Amino acid sequence: MDSPSRHPLKRASHEQEQFPPFRFTALRRVAQAQPREYARTRNHLDGAVTALSPYVTHGLLPADELFDLWRRRRGLTLADKLLGQLAWREYFHHVWHHRGDAILDDLGPGLPGVVYAQELPADIRQAATGVPVIDASVRRLYTTGYLHNHQRLWLASYAVHLRKVHWRAGADWMYGHLLDGDLAANHLSWQWVAGTFSRKPYLFNADNVARHAPHLVSPGTAIDLNYADLETLARSGGDVGPEWLRPDPMPEPPLLDAPPWERVPAMPVVWSDGWTALVHPWSLDCRLPDVRQVGILHADFHRRFPWSARRWHFVLTRMARMCETVHLGDTTELAAGLGDSRRLMAVRTLNPGYRQALVLAVEGCLAPPPTALPELDRCHGSYSAWFKAQCRLVPEWSPAA
Repeated sequence: MDSPSRHPLKRASHEQEQFPPFRFTALRRVAQAQPREYARTRNHLDGAVTALSPYVTHGLLPADELFDLWRRRRGLTLADKLLGQLAWREYFHHVWHHRGDAILDDLGPGLPGVVYAQELPADIRQAATGVPVIDASVRRLYTTGYLHNHQRLWLASYAVHLRKVHWRAGADWMYGHLLDGDLAANHLSWQWVAGTFSRKPYLFNADNVARHAPHLVSPGTAIDLNYADLETLARSGGDVGPEWLRPDPMPEPPLLDAPPWERVPAMPVVWSDGWTALVHPWSLDCRLPDVRQVGILHADFHRRFPWSARRWHFVLTRMARMCETVHLGDTTELAAGLGDSRRLMAVRTLNPGYRQALVLAVEGCLAPPPTALPELDRCHGSYSAWFKAQCRLVPEWSPAA
């Protein structure tokens, strides 16, 4: 399904892109992964990370397949950092499964007495804070759609604890610009940083940056403090503000609630007697050569959570290689017009909007979302409790196996 396509949605060449939206690119990166080097260097910005997250998020490489490849072919267990990172994603989805849209609000009390702004200040959005590590991270987010995990944590911590921005405002902003934006992993990570989904706030300082990203050292700035002083600052009510007005602010790319290209209109779908697979942005694997595939973009969801043009490009390029047509609009209306003779299949997703729309459209032919680890009956409020429960349930996957 990854061969070149003449589909009208196809855009320019992707040879120079960091994340070509092809399944074979994901599989090649799986083969090139270095578990030992990853474990040793993963916290460094130039470490041996896999850059697989956009492919996992959008289903070009489903989580269960990736987990199985590393467990069976590399002999990895949850004790290995490479597989453990995937387990963290599974844990966030476990919380999402049980808590639903509640993950979009504070799950805990956070820091008492601190009043947070509901919007990111312009200097953060424009990479003009004067803190080198922050500005470089924002610029990288805009130009690639990807950030190392440490950069995500540093950005979140700076925005929440030093600039006093509510985590939800920052999480929505970062989600829209990330190619791998996943509501569970992204928003729960911001809550973890803020302290509403953890026992204490996550803080970092200039020494931490110098250790893991020496080219982004930020001495003499607001983060150049010891942790005791940072803790005091986080629990105070003051926004430290930008360091100085940079002469080269970077305009924020727009976030779009619909595809930016005129060639992706709301297309009428002509239904046939055979089976049709509904392909949504989180099920972009769907290698079903004998089944007609129709792409669906649920407008209500994207009005609620807009994307960058780069992310639309990634998703629609993949859809163009898979699907006969793409329906852009209200998926519930699409379902209502099909009648009782429809023969549809789809993969379930936890994403709000798409979740209920797919249930209405597909009814009994809705496959469960691919999960790397078994779902647990009750919600575990911490990763460690969830991890122990998984190891008891499937002992051969545990570190002691």
